[in-house]
This record gives sequence, structure tokens and C-alpha cells, in this order.
Amino acid sequence: MEIINAVGRRKASVVRAFLRKGKGKITVNGKDYKDYFKIPMLQNQVTLPFEVIAVGGDYDITLNAKGGGTTGQAEAAKLAIARALVKINAEHKPALREKGLLTRDSRVVERKKPGLRKARKKSQFSKR
Repeated sequence: MEIINAVGRRKASVVRAFLRKGKGKITVNGKDYKDYFKIPMLQNQVTLPFEVIAVGGDYDITLNAKGGGTTGQAEAAKLAIARALVKINAEHKPALREKGLLTRDSRVVERKKPGLRKARKKSQFSKR
């Protein structure tokens, strides 16, 4: 089996996932995913696509993460892995779609507007 790749994005994060047959090892930027994502919730985000279709130990995954923070990178990794699993076997698509793993979360930070403190926060009104 050749290497299957896919891209996942979330906020400012971009993650490229490379899947190949193996023993279930997941590396992110050269580190084990449990060392890269210290918070257990983020570790669960990365492994969620495998739990949905129950093929956890069949593939080795290499993830290249750039931009954003750890939460955005973990959610981008989830999307990239789900997309790669669909490329391997299209029969996984309905189960992954049902759990919402193939939908890109397009919410990004709203830009700051001129004259305001933040995107929508105004300075306090002074009557006098």
C-alpha cells in the first residue's frame, strides 16, 4: 500500500496527514502525539476518527502541523485523518459523516475594526 495523504484546516492551523500500513503509531512534527498534544481532550480529538470506524492499530500516521494553536491543530488533524481514511476506503464515509468528522469548521477570528477596542467591543460612553 502506498502512502495516502490528506489536508485538514481549522482556524489558522493546517495539518497534512500521511497514512501508511503499520502498527498504529501517530507522530506530529517528529514527536509522539501524546507528547505534542499534552491535554487528554486534544489527544482524543486526534484518535476520534479511528474510534468511529474501529481501525485504530492498522495505520501509522505522520502529521505535519503548521500555524494556529494546539486546539486548532488537533481539530485540523482530526479532519485530515478522517479525509485520509475515506480515501483509503469509501465505505467509511457515512459513519464519519454522521459523527461530523468530515465537515470543515470554518469559524475564524473576526478582525478588529478601526475605532473599536476589539472586533466588536466599543470604548465606554461618556456623557460628560
